[in-house]
Amino acid sequence: MSEMDVLFAALRQAADPETVDCIENVVRHGADRDLNRINALAFAAAHRLDEEKVIAALLHAARMGAFEMTWNVLCPGCGGVLDSGATLKTVDRECYHCALCAAGYEPTLDEMVEVTFTISPRVRRIAAHDPDRLPSLEYYRQIFFSTGVDLPDNLEERFAHVLLEEVELEPGERALVSLHLPAAFVIIFDAVTHSAQFIDVQGEPTDERQTLSMVLSNGHAPNETISLRPGPLRLTVENHTDRRVLPNVCIAGDELHDILGHRRPFLTAKRLLTNQSFRDIYRTDTLDVDQRLKITSLTFLFTDLRGSTALYERVGDLSAFDLVRTHFRVLNEIVAAEAGAVVKTIGDAVMATFPSPDRAVAAALRMREAMLQLNTERGSEDLLLKIGIHEGPCLAVNMNDRQDYFGQTVNIASRVQELAEPHVILTTEAVVGNEQVTEILRDGGISSVSRMEELHGIGREVRIFALS
Repeated sequence: MSEMDVLFAALRQAADPETVDCIENVVRHGADRDLNRINALAFAAAHRLDEEKVIAALLHAARMGAFEMTWNVLCPGCGGVLDSGATLKTVDRECYHCALCAAGYEPTLDEMVEVTFTISPRVRRIAAHDPDRLPSLEYYRQIFFSTGVDLPDNLEERFAHVLLEEVELEPGERALVSLHLPAAFVIIFDAVTHSAQFIDVQGEPTDERQTLSMVLSNGHAPNETISLRPGPLRLTVENHTDRRVLPNVCIAGDELHDILGHRRPFLTAKRLLTNQSFRDIYRTDTLDVDQRLKITSLTFLFTDLRGSTALYERVGDLSAFDLVRTHFRVLNEIVAAEAGAVVKTIGDAVMATFPSPDRAVAAALRMREAMLQLNTERGSEDLLLKIGIHEGPCLAVNMNDRQDYFGQTVNIASRVQELAEPHVILTTEAVVGNEQVTEILRDGGISSVSRMEELHGIGREVRIFALS
């Protein structure tokens, strides 16, 4: 039995077998490109698989060493990969600059950090394991642009319409390029060093040769846009790095924007942090103690059992413990099924996160139904679950040796849960105002009644909605 056979046999024990079969088939028979920086959501869509099962299978595969997981910091404008690391701990800058967009961005985990999976060279060697040997446009496709940029299959044909010139320079090499500048906005860009020079070509055409020099280095500084006239240009490009560089000169018009402008969903760091499989597999190996990474929108769900102390008195410690443990198991299963993750339990309370409000509301409704069913089966009202939900910005942090969250959004969600009564889910306006939540409530015939409440420690009134 080969090492690949052993790996996938073990993976079938840890993840969904059908999903693992599909991944194994691609590993054995897919193109090299298919195994570099796999977009888990696009993979699931292409093979008609469940997203959560694909994410879980790839996470287990990465933990076993069959795949390498990469955290890529993205430019929210062009979708280029500004930095990459093997863990989220490498996202440690206050600002990331994109030379192609001439803009800087503070990193957030919502849409600026993607998580991808590349086959390990011990399982199968692919061209992207040696990126400096990739053809120019394949480098752009597989290395520079994120998996959220939906590049066309005929990229070479499309890009030829906007390309004026391209060169490939080994370390220390220099190239002299002669070209004719059209009356348009032109970009000289190298995806390896992320160097850019913008040229605003305007005015009367000239027959006189214009000159321009560009030095590519690892520590390049942003260049000012220069103005040239339509006509001949002698361009000198020098490679002062220790790697091959791939500068090209292209017209930055509608055609280029259309080539690069199509987007598709990808696995964000936010979604992965709220994934139960990820939390179970990687536990504390996520953030450094001093890291504070922003999430612009995350949904928090808090639960607690009302009267749990009286429950222990009434049915005895052993029976109560078994019942509470059953309640935790059911809640965990529901949270995971709705793409959420349990962050922690405190006594009989649960703190969970979800990537969007609709997932949290769907989970809350299932939790309420599950507790009612458990009570019916027991013939008593022992499990009186209180649920509160809120959505908003927060910080992902490392607290008490585990990945946690901090901020006013967390505080409000906790306080909302404290106001809840059994079998009535309390949410905030940020949650019920979500379009998908509105559909869930309408389709389920669920009414909402609002009131203003002053939450302890918050210092202001908050509109609360009771779902019943």
